[in-house]
Amino acid sequence: MVGADPGGVAAGDAQLPVPRRRGLLGRRAASGAGESMDALATGIEIATALRDGLAAPAAAGATRRLRGLLDADAVGLIGLDGARTWSGHEVAADALVDDVLRTDRRAAYGDVTALPLRVRDEPAGVLVVAGAVPDAAVRKAADFVSDALHRGRLESSADAAEQAELRALRAEISPHFVYNALTTIASFVRSDATRARELLLDFALYIRHNLARHGEYTTLAGEFRAVEAYLALARAVLGERLRVQVRIAPEVLPVAIPFLALQPLVENAVQHGVEHREGGGSVQVSGEAQGEDCVIAVEDDGPGMSPERAEDVLAGRGTGASLGLLNVDRRLRAVFGAGYGLVIETAPGAGTRVVVRVPRFHPGVVAT
Repeated sequence: MVGADPGGVAAGDAQLPVPRRRGLLGRRAASGAGESMDALATGIEIATALRDGLAAPAAAGATRRLRGLLDADAVGLIGLDGARTWSGHEVAADALVDDVLRTDRRAAYGDVTALPLRVRDEPAGVLVVAGAVPDAAVRKAADFVSDALHRGRLESSADAAEQAELRALRAEISPHFVYNALTTIASFVRSDATRARELLLDFALYIRHNLARHGEYTTLAGEFRAVEAYLALARAVLGERLRVQVRIAPEVLPVAIPFLALQPLVENAVQHGVEHREGGGSVQVSGEAQGEDCVIAVEDDGPGMSPERAEDVLAGRGTGASLGLLNVDRRLRAVFGAGYGLVIETAPGAGTRVVVRVPRFHPGVVAT
């Protein structure tokens, strides 16, 4: 089989001899910083192309760029599942590939070299290079590809972890709260049917938002509708013990945020700042624009906590209900960057204020 070679010339075409270009990976850059930066940019392109593994369509681009870096006649990437991509003329290297997979060591025949690719010390595939390429350069290429595959798996693991955290948040609907809400609604069925109907609609909105499966992001307006539904149910359950104040600036309502970025914070304020206090308490929710950012605050006048405990919560050293705060903080930082997320302002006996800062606009974050 012969692979497409964009740099090739059809047989029989008359041409002048072209000086062979020296590869960048196995030598010092002859023209200094400019060529080094070109090699770095190509390396980044290779790593990006290999993000989804050797079987992904983008892997073909990685082989072309590797061939250019090495100035090889041909380069092949062979996965453990048999998937293979080539740049240049595909060479008959099946025996070498089998040898590498069997021994996990370099194999060569003539000017064709095959090296194992490893991720976390486990086989991940084989790199095949044909041509007069220094062995040291081939080894560098194999190490680089292995590292790119490793990074791709880490990114995939991070994405999977983020989705798992979101599923965990969606699964944290309190059976205790659901039972109390439905019992309260039932108590209004005979005495105030209109109130019972309104609360049932609030309950349906609350459940639907928590179990939503479409997209990763919602608008601040959508999140606040679910928060208001929750607070309506909580007020019905707790009565005069719960006092609520919500103030949201209209200009931040279209801001896109991850699903369930605010509701766990409000639930935490109600449960730990109000529900277990004999005299109840208040919860205040506010949102406003500050320059290019949107700042949301959820505040309660409950017992508060020590700053050290708050620090433990965001450092992942908390337990129980505090995991919800940690979950939200990690998701916000994963989406928007380390400069965003949660800030907890608290002290024993002084209540708790959780501040959320997110950008009003962020590339790739679009509510659906």
